[in-house]
Amino acid sequence: MVRRNQCSAVQAYDEMFGNGAVYPGDALPPGSSPPYARVREWIEAAPPGLMKTRREQAELFFRRIGITFAVYGDPDATERLIPFDIVPRIIAANEWAALEAGLTQRVNALNMFLSDIYGSQECLRAGIVPEELIARNTQFSLPMVGRRPPGDIWVHIAGIDLVRTGPDQFYVLEDNARTPSGVSYMLENREVMMRLMPELLLHGQGGGIAPVETYPDMLLSTLQSVAPASTRGEPCLALLTPGVHNSAYYEHSFLADKLGVELVEGSDLFVTNDILFMRTTDGPKRVDVLYRRVDDDFLDPLVFRPDSMLGVPGIVNAYHAGNLTLANAIGTGIADDKAIYSYMPDIVRFFTGAEPLLPNVPTWRCREPDALGHVLERLPELVVKEVDGSGGYGMLVGPHATRAELDAYAARLRADPAKFIAQPTLALSTCPTLTDAGIAPRHVDLRPFVLSGAHGVRIVPGGLTRVALKPGSLVVNSSQGGGTKDTWVLTGDLPAVGAALNGELSS
Repeated sequence: MVRRNQCSAVQAYDEMFGNGAVYPGDALPPGSSPPYARVREWIEAAPPGLMKTRREQAELFFRRIGITFAVYGDPDATERLIPFDIVPRIIAANEWAALEAGLTQRVNALNMFLSDIYGSQECLRAGIVPEELIARNTQFSLPMVGRRPPGDIWVHIAGIDLVRTGPDQFYVLEDNARTPSGVSYMLENREVMMRLMPELLLHGQGGGIAPVETYPDMLLSTLQSVAPASTRGEPCLALLTPGVHNSAYYEHSFLADKLGVELVEGSDLFVTNDILFMRTTDGPKRVDVLYRRVDDDFLDPLVFRPDSMLGVPGIVNAYHAGNLTLANAIGTGIADDKAIYSYMPDIVRFFTGAEPLLPNVPTWRCREPDALGHVLERLPELVVKEVDGSGGYGMLVGPHATRAELDAYAARLRADPAKFIAQPTLALSTCPTLTDAGIAPRHVDLRPFVLSGAHGVRIVPGGLTRVALKPGSLVVNSSQGGGTKDTWVLTGDLPAVGAALNGELSS
């Protein structure tokens, strides 16, 4: 049932068993971290074949309700299921408390940074961030210069990608401040666990698992709290989607349903007298807050791309007139830039006056000649990313690249070094994962979802754990073959599974 660790030549920290753990033979290694004690007991008590059956049932559930994503550029598989692993990832209560504090600090700093670069630009004059990195950035939105969104909140929904390398070592891998996705999988993963593995989710007097199903209510109250001052009565919210061909369309429709708001496309909306309206069977209805899942360039053909059919002519005027809140605000994409990411420790210090609670992964900016030389010299050891890349596309993982791939990437680096950053190949932590050959360690990351509104920052406990299902892979993105896990944040010590577990699992 259990296989040897083939994840990496570098010994990764295993969240269940500790440093250098391997899963040899047909039994789990002796001992396990206290948060995973109950999961270990569950794995060992499972009758032969049951876990595989549960995995097949989970896939059937996802397929029945239509949880899919599109793969751009793949004509043979435009719609796929994201593989779901039934072995949960566990985060202890004290670990989550530290992460929550660090995430709150970082998102507050992101909001202050965006307010500053579109305002007085004090961080540029102080030399915290190079001016040309802002001025020449394609995500820097000139229509937002001198503007302030309602409440001066720019990033209402952030997805901050975290990786772990040791017992107390967490790093921020990426900031997603434009249109972060994946929260629907976080919610549906928990739903599947509750249906298929209720024996693991039983709460006891000694502790339990923090809920994630409160996220839609948290998101709704956050969006309502940032309605423009011109709103009359209860704010009217809508969710703007590019349409059914977008890779995240399932999530758009899922969230609109959970929030109890209309799912709209650009053709459903129009602007009159700098007020946004949506067409309804009862006539036009004013929209006060628009949760938009359309990128800036396609949002308003009068301001951005004139060929866009996805947005609404005049929506920027309604926004600037103070009659509409856009979540997230226009111009937040610059905070997704990986070159900007490399300055985040200094940005946090400058705007908060404190040391970052969550460190960055060490990063070389290839736009700097010394850094470029270092990266080219050590290319087989590094991970290199495009500064505006996402989804794992355009990335080089040096230790897994062929000589030809390394040579081709080196040529790209020399031709346009400002387009790239490089990082060491981290030994991402592993978690027990069900594979075709049994339980094996696989590398994981974590995307918590951070909400910022008029009442401060709120974070649902946990987030989306993504898992690299391919042996040896460090790339967790679904577009690159990754899967997902349910993420448990403990509120205390979980009660033991007990003698009834075998009966529960056999039923």
